Amino acid sequence: MNLKYRFGKGSFRNLTEGIEREWLIANGIGGFANCSITGNNSRVHSAYLVASLNPPVDRINILTKISEKINVDKIIYELDAQQFVGREENSGYKRLEAFEFDVIPKFIYQVQDIRMVKTISMDYGHNTTSICYKVWNGMSKITLSLTPEFALRDNNEANDSTSDIQAFWENKDNTCIIYNKKDNRYKVHFAYSEGAVKERVKDELFVTDKYVAIDSRNGFEGCDNTYTPFDVELCLEPYEYKEFYIVCSLENVEKTGYEIEKDFVQRGRKLAQVMPDDFSARLAISADTFIVDRESTKLKTILAGFPWFTDWGRDTMIALQGLGLCTKRYEDTRQILLSFSKYLKDGLIPNMFPSYASEEPIYNTVDASLWYFYSVYKYLQYTGDESDYTFIKENIYPTLQSIISAYKKGTKFSIGMKEDGLVSAGSDYDQVTWMDVRVGEWVVTPRHGKPVEINALWYNALRIMEVLAERFGYEKDEYKELADKVYVSFNERFWNDKKKCLYDVIDVDDDRIRPNQIWAVSLPFTLLTRKKEKMVVDCVFKHLYTAYGLRSLTYMDLEYKPSYIGKLHDRDGAYHMGTSWAFPMGGFITAYMKVNGYSKEAANRAMEMLEAFDDHMHDGCINGIAEVFSGTNTCTGNGCYNQAWSVGEILRAYIEDVREYL
Repeated sequence: MNLKYRFGKGSFRNLTEGIEREWLIANGIGGFANCSITGNNSRVHSAYLVASLNPPVDRINILTKISEKINVDKIIYELDAQQFVGREENSGYKRLEAFEFDVIPKFIYQVQDIRMVKTISMDYGHNTTSICYKVWNGMSKITLSLTPEFALRDNNEANDSTSDIQAFWENKDNTCIIYNKKDNRYKVHFAYSEGAVKERVKDELFVTDKYVAIDSRNGFEGCDNTYTPFDVELCLEPYEYKEFYIVCSLENVEKTGYEIEKDFVQRGRKLAQVMPDDFSARLAISADTFIVDRESTKLKTILAGFPWFTDWGRDTMIALQGLGLCTKRYEDTRQILLSFSKYLKDGLIPNMFPSYASEEPIYNTVDASLWYFYSVYKYLQYTGDESDYTFIKENIYPTLQSIISAYKKGTKFSIGMKEDGLVSAGSDYDQVTWMDVRVGEWVVTPRHGKPVEINALWYNALRIMEVLAERFGYEKDEYKELADKVYVSFNERFWNDKKKCLYDVIDVDDDRIRPNQIWAVSLPFTLLTRKKEKMVVDCVFKHLYTAYGLRSLTYMDLEYKPSYIGKLHDRDGAYHMGTSWAFPMGGFITAYMKVNGYSKEAANRAMEMLEAFDDHMHDGCINGIAEVFSGTNTCTGNGCYNQAWSVGEILRAYIEDVREYL
């Protein structure tokens, strides 16, 4: 498998260009490491170690980076790259010869006749990062100085001033221990395999005014400050070759840095080996970043996106097929289904888990519970052993029954079935579909009433219950009769004959062309005639298709917002009013292949659509797929730089609908 991405100096001609590409690795418990390919911290979230104190939440930014300097013949060469507010940048990227990402990031530096390679990896299942170095010295004696920069703060909040950091440290047996006076939940172990620790003078204890360029692009007006209490210094004789490592952890360090790196790389390659080709193998490695442990259930869950989202019910159930099933992670999939069943409340699975374990889950979603049926059905399609059906019958089927009962009777957030068998949801300030932005009392895309994708999902949920009830020997007629009723009502109410597509929401005056109708075609149980399905796909293609996803509103609408950029208020106003989303492309490709008879010609065209994402995976978050893009001039990823349902749906569509028909 070829998993390597390589970027030469043409990819970072200057520091501004260099921040457009980032890397990400994760530790399976909610922690991660992320930075730009030049080493510039361009986000509040940039770090070599973001730790999760209560997996997968309570995330703390521990170590933002390690800055290196080489002293050769009394000339000091800065290898660090960083922008600042009000002063000149550190331009170490000029000594960066290349950057590679092959399961882990690799920085390759050249200074005179000195070559240095730095790699970063994580200890899976632990809040631990390893930074390994290889140095080939030239003809002069040199001193290499490593300066760790500690943030010691919440992952979503910058240190506005140096006074925000109150810490002290001690050094013993090649390990520095850093204590945060403001947070006694952890202490940082900074172990070094070689070198001498040199305490920094008072004026050098902090790196101040770090400009976080990407956050500033999105309306953040501050800067960040980090704590730099010491350096680690190493001397190399002429022509000496040296390997050494740093391990930064919230635990006692038991592995060497080399062992951590070897284990992490081997694990990634093992995940890739089950996939049929390079494209799917790379996506499988990206998928792994999202599948994490949840401490509260002792089971797996899925993070919705990096660098800030936690586990969301809707996102999980949409992403699960690609992340868990296409990658053959069936046990993880089983755990995720079980994990969310434990949080069922009033017929609803959580919309989201907060960023802090002390807070309760939030349930304002009508579709998460309905996507749950789809995930159960797909799980059984992929596995299908008797033991899998037994697991669903004993552990999950009661949850499915409770959801159907609650939706029929009516539950919170005005969610409930009406006399025509269709499901209505939302009122006032409720935002219960995936188009869920609210700014104060401004509900940007209300969609109150009967949304199209909700009722397509409701119909599929009833048909899935019909199938399962028959398999388990239960009465199925209740589900069959109701599904038949929904089928009739859906066709009577949702077809927009004027625009030859489906209404987005009925019972309100809303005939806007949005992508939600695509799921009425792509879901397993069909609601429309093939002729109408084809018209839906054609309409979506014309109005909503972009290279990196589907627009959330047709560009022909008078309220269409072409750009997703700027301050939060502006971005929220565009979020579902024209912004292009990657994840609906999965449903679109499925529907496109379906209405075109899975022909080779259709598969070739669909593959062209997928190849656009292969291009994108060389940009933004390398080997990842962003959450959103501007609806017009769709090129730069925005929102989360790597999003679970974006990766999951592109991988699912490729494996299920395209690859075998090429």
